[in-house]
Amino acid sequence: MAATDAPATLSELRTAFLDSLKEVTGNSAINTIVDRYLNEGLQDMHAERWPWSERRSTIRTNPAYTTGTVAVAITSLTTRRTVTGVSTLWTTTNSYGDQNAIGAGAAMTLGASPVVHRILTVDSATGITLDTATPFSDAAALAAGSSYAIYQDEYALATGYGLPEDMRYFDAERHIELIGPQEFYRWYPRNSRRGEPRHAALIELGPSGSVSLRPRVVFGPAPDATVRIIPYRFHTTLLAVSTAGTGAANLSAATDEPIVPLVFRMGIVWKALELWFSTRQKNAQLATDFAGRYSAVMLRARQRSGPADARPRFQPQVMSYWATAKRPWRAGGQRRYDGGAAWDQLRY
Repeated sequence: MAATDAPATLSELRTAFLDSLKEVTGNSAINTIVDRYLNEGLQDMHAERWPWSERRSTIRTNPAYTTGTVAVAITSLTTRRTVTGVSTLWTTTNSYGDQNAIGAGAAMTLGASPVVHRILTVDSATGITLDTATPFSDAAALAAGSSYAIYQDEYALATGYGLPEDMRYFDAERHIELIGPQEFYRWYPRNSRRGEPRHAALIELGPSGSVSLRPRVVFGPAPDATVRIIPYRFHTTLLAVSTAGTGAANLSAATDEPIVPLVFRMGIVWKALELWFSTRQKNAQLATDFAGRYSAVMLRARQRSGPADARPRFQPQVMSYWATAKRPWRAGGQRRYDGGAAWDQLRY
């Protein structure tokens, strides 16, 4: 990039920041502090959802597997967690390259019970170990020849998944309604029923083996034997990109660039300077000045972000009028604006 071009990379944004302070560049200790403020500004900018942070992905549901029969003994906790199959092919891969038993975390129902068990490991074509928290809990052993089902109701979301693009529907085709986890588990307390998914809830399993979060989507009813491709859109948390095209949450290398369009990238600098003067220099006047510059950039960004989506709003329900012999079309919520005999005859 030429020296006269608008700042694009982390190094250039840092220089723009230091130039605004009339500070010299090249001090590594100061650079580290400035980079932190720039990343805070980048994160703050994406508290809003912008078109440039939208991404798309798909989920392919795993087919439910019911081939063969199973048995479970109840002599100890170990046997209650051990499922023995007959004519089962749990480790065989299907035409999609997935093993029939899906793997750790998959759901499993045994016999006629609606209790959902979670698979810990798939040990062999005829052996499964259940999670310690969900052993077989019936008073009597599960007799040989019993039916079962293995299915997957929870699916991992794309790397960098932040917020859904549409707060009402999970899928891009608007077939699967997005609801809160509390409401979801009122509808599907066990989620043992399988069929075409109609509802989805976003859940977080929590870190495992690292500090990374594990966002998941859970479908209800749980997907059945039919394989479905579910497209969805979301706003990413990967706000920086390297020269190799690798996404990251923060700017780190000098050549990293934010995903923000070039015309709005100075907004990152203005927000960082606002934070600098409000928290480090304690200069409210300069903090307010840079906050105004940042707000001006954000206003222009909103104006250029394309057609506005409808915002959620409260709307009273319109009650319909009784139909009359002369005016049958008034049923079904049609408003009337004349003074006929049916003026105040509301349908309750």
